[in-house]
Order: sequence, then C-alpha cells, then structure tokens
Amino acid sequence: MAAKEKRESDTIQLGRTAYRPFWVLKLSIGIRAIHQVGAAVFLASFLIDEVIVLPPFYLYLAIFSGMALMIVEGMRHRQMYRELSGFCTCLKLCLIGAAYHGLFPQTLTVLAAFILASIGSHAPKIFRHRLLF
Repeated sequence: MAAKEKRESDTIQLGRTAYRPFWVLKLSIGIRAIHQVGAAVFLASFLIDEVIVLPPFYLYLAIFSGMALMIVEGMRHRQMYRELSGFCTCLKLCLIGAAYHGLFPQTLTVLAAFILASIGSHAPKIFRHRLLF
C-alpha cells in the first residue's frame, strides 16, 4: 500500500466543531441522563398498557431536557442540522408528532423513533457527524 493512498475515513466530511469547555461536556452528560429518564417513561407510556396516562412531569422532563441537550450539543457541533445525528433527531420528532396526531400507529411509530434515536446517538463518530448536504 502506497503512503499517498488515503483511507476512506480521511475523505469523509464531518460537521464543523467548535470549542466547548470541559464543564459543558460534564453538564451535557447530566442532561443526557435526565433526558433518558423522561424519555424512558414516555416510551413506557406507549408500550405498557397498565400505564394509561403519561405523567406530565416526565413529558416536560423529556421535552426540556431534549431542548437543553440540543443547545449544549449545538455549542460543539455547529452544523448539527446538516449531520446524520441532526437528521435523526428531526426524523424522531416528526415520527413522534405523526404518532401523536394519529397518522401512524402510535406504539410502533414511537418505538421506531426511539430505536432510530438510539442508533443515531450511538453510531460511531465517523457516521454520526457525517455531513449529509
């Protein structure tokens, strides 16, 4: 293999990143943990028949921690809206909205949105922050 050959990962364009203080990184980990609690109860309200009504506290916890997480992650990833992770987030919100409004079956659509979110947020960096356009 010649030294001049580039690996495929060297030619992939990733989204632009910016400086983020270490304390903001720690804050984002805490926000993500809080978001997972709210999101877990939200998901459970669709999957478990015994949970009839989603407690409003957990709904607001999921919504506001999700917004905070987007702000904190946006500090570092300036082009998140152009990256795969940002696309997955938008698609997740659209799926949840469509399920809420009855356009798709609620249980399967919400479950699909959560699976998409999990894959989108745990994919390797080279895929998660790849520019789509």
